[in-house]
Amino acid sequence: MIEAHKLEGEDRDKALVALADHGWTVVEDRDAITKRFVFSDFNAAFGWMTRIAMVAEHMNHHPEWFNVYKTVDVTLTTHDVDGLSNLDVALASKMDRMAAS
Repeated sequence: MIEAHKLEGEDRDKALVALADHGWTVVEDRDAITKRFVFSDFNAAFGWMTRIAMVAEHMNHHPEWFNVYKTVDVTLTTHDVDGLSNLDVALASKMDRMAAS
């Protein structure tokens, strides 16, 4: 299991630029990132959430998310380090890859 470390300075800046290229944005008034995923229908959205849930459980790093029909809003932050961490970046990348497939 990967240990969480808070992203700061240049590492944080690089990660945020890379994530922004994939539609992730910084949450206002919070050290977190967010993205809205839109799928073809509820079944596709829920199927993706199920696959991500298994990945998140394996990582022991769980997203904050909200689903309505074909839309899933995701917020990632790491409570153990009180902010954005390497685990958030890793999970965001996995979410993006799995949403594209």
